[in-house]
Amino acid sequence: MDAEEILMDSEERMEKAIAKLKIDMAGIRTGRANPGLVDSLRVDVYGSPTPIKQIASVSAPEPSQLVIRPFDPSTIKDIEKGVIASDLGLAPQSDGKVIRLNIPALSTEVRRSMVARIKELTEEAKVAIRNIRRDGNKHAEQAQKDKEMTEDDRDHAKKEVQELTKKFETKASELAKAKESEVMDD
Repeated sequence: MDAEEILMDSEERMEKAIAKLKIDMAGIRTGRANPGLVDSLRVDVYGSPTPIKQIASVSAPEPSQLVIRPFDPSTIKDIEKGVIASDLGLAPQSDGKVIRLNIPALSTEVRRSMVARIKELTEEAKVAIRNIRRDGNKHAEQAQKDKEMTEDDRDHAKKEVQELTKKFETKASELAKAKESEVMDD
């Protein structure tokens, strides 16, 4: 593996860590309704747990309400059961065609616990990024041992990997800060 391959691999994997952080944070509730809240919801339909996106469209017509429109109206009861069984803490209201989820305002205590969860997720992403840095450095060391690169190239590759690490850790921190202010401001 040469220096360029090491950097490309590291950057690609760090991008994935940030993408996972974004997905995880989308599921954290703010005071506003966000279709991302139910993205992780799986509903038992047709005998298997199915992601909500595959059986219904989810929209937020108002800041405090989500509307779930099943593609197949016969699945509405299954979706209701899935919402009730989830850890969202929301009560579905159905009119036979759509399900409405009213998003209640968040208490200060709930907001604080969500901020704590955001910090946990961010730290997990940063640990993943640091592990990727470690792997990149190992590859550079191994390439130098195998005489595929010089000591100077190895040191330069390690420096580049460290710069990538700083860049992606900063990105993770910025995402967390934005989500925290979103949770606390509503």
